Amino acid sequence: MDLSAGLIEFYLCAIPAVLLVGLSKGGFQGVSLLSLPLMALAVSPIDALVIMLPILMVQDVVSAWAYRRTWDGAVLLISLPSAAIGIALGYLLAARVSEAGISLIVGAIACIFGVRQLWRRVSQHVHIPSEPGMIRGIGWGMATGFTSMIAQAGGPTMQILLLPYRLSRDKFVGTLVMQFLIVNWMRLPAFLALGRMTRENLILSASLLPIAIASTWLGIYLVRRTSGPLFFLLIYVLLVLVGAKLILDGWIAL
Repeated sequence: MDLSAGLIEFYLCAIPAVLLVGLSKGGFQGVSLLSLPLMALAVSPIDALVIMLPILMVQDVVSAWAYRRTWDGAVLLISLPSAAIGIALGYLLAARVSEAGISLIVGAIACIFGVRQLWRRVSQHVHIPSEPGMIRGIGWGMATGFTSMIAQAGGPTMQILLLPYRLSRDKFVGTLVMQFLIVNWMRLPAFLALGRMTRENLILSASLLPIAIASTWLGIYLVRRTSGPLFFLLIYVLLVLVGAKLILDGWIAL
């Protein structure tokens, strides 16, 4: 980051970005999609990713502690190994895969799935919860790892994997938290290989940690005071909005 661009400009963009990520880590998955575009107004996209990664890892620890007793191990046993494959593919194909194309695909899937779930709620359609499946878990796990590495958009694909399971509110959030706690550590070697984790960027990350921790606890507080049905309704709506944002970003980039 070029300090001549001004620390004031950086923090004006970074503080709202970190607040959004904190709310997302607390349980309102999807709102963090705006964080990187916000931070990228002040620094390069790669620097934004590098500065955000240590913050995400600290927020993951806070969230994991809060949800340490409520997560679904059966899902993670399938999705995490395949996520590692997706991350490796994303790293190898980063120079050849268009972020715009990935955004369009992930956005379209998220919108279709979210609208479908909302329609079921409106029409009172009865849906039998699906059981953890090997093929489904591997497929969406790989998609989560790949989109996290290429476009930091793994949230919608992991939500699509989890939502049909009809997990409780806390178990749904806890499983997402544990997934990305490990996925972000998996991504660390790739970011180190980029050579952009400089002392300056790490100092900026550290300066934002108090806001990151406070906003994560705020997200946890708000989630636990939101009823289960209302929480999942908000998740479906966020999924559609996030999908639309990804489609718009991809279309503009193309």
